[in-house]
Amino acid sequence: MEERFKEIIAPYCKIDAGEIRNDMNIRNDLGLSSLDMMTFLGDLEDEFDVEFDFDNGGQQIAGINTVEDAINMLKEYMD
Repeated sequence: MEERFKEIIAPYCKIDAGEIRNDMNIRNDLGLSSLDMMTFLGDLEDEFDVEFDFDNGGQQIAGINTVEDAINMLKEYMD
């Protein structure tokens, strides 16, 4: 699942999926804008057949700083 996650995010940051580390900051290290992040999360929803709950004022999204944070959120929705 992590490999596929990195394959999906790679085009947004123009870094090879194999070079993306879990400790990388999505905004600072990978350079995703807020719009990129929302589009990327939509791609994750489609790929993994989940639906993120953004009705909580975006607090969960605001808490996503690293690749690992995003992977952990995805895992929670997949359970």
